[in-house]
Amino acid sequence: MRLGYVGVKNRSQQDIIDNMSVRDAIEREKMYFATHPVYSTMPPGTLGTDLLSQKLTKVLFTHIKHNLPEITKEIRDKIRDIEDRLKDLGPPLPMEGNEKMHLLWNMITDFVTIYKNNITGKFDSKRYSSNQAPGKKEISGGAKIKLHFYSLYKSFTNFNATAEYTDQDIEKAIMLHEGDTIPGFPSVDVFIYLIQPQLEKLREPSLDLLQDVYHLLENMA
Repeated sequence: MRLGYVGVKNRSQQDIIDNMSVRDAIEREKMYFATHPVYSTMPPGTLGTDLLSQKLTKVLFTHIKHNLPEITKEIRDKIRDIEDRLKDLGPPLPMEGNEKMHLLWNMITDFVTIYKNNITGKFDSKRYSSNQAPGKKEISGGAKIKLHFYSLYKSFTNFNATAEYTDQDIEKAIMLHEGDTIPGFPSVDVFIYLIQPQLEKLREPSLDLLQDVYHLLENMA
């Protein structure tokens, strides 16, 4: 009630049934309050639909005036947010066929460049955020692939290809592949014959490494 009160006389149900217009009802309301023995003695500004409309309009205006700066600020913040999101999406898509092809070519070129930089370890500002300290960055790209290679190398650091062969084994291999050639000039087939079983030991680890690197490159893409 701190806003005050206004007395009004609405249309009765019978008036509504008789299709009395709102304008006629307001005129009758004025006549009713003006001729009523009690209401006609009340101070001005307390009775009538017209006065109620004026007061409600003033209340609504005050409410809008009070809240409009906050609404305006919220709208501006949302506009800035949408503009930032649009900027992240890049320029609008072209309509012409040749422009579309040019855009696609640029996108593929950028992708390949970033992909290669990631593998070779070249610095690329697009890959790092400005608030990320150098020591906090995780190992990725080519560095991660190299770690997988190192783990394979480490397993075969002290590997000796001839450890399993005696001099007799080597001599027998030379005789086996000497054929009718002049003695003293061993064939390259001797080397292949002796190294082949040793290379087989690398087959499974190498295939595993190949699979791991493939998944790393796929995730990187």
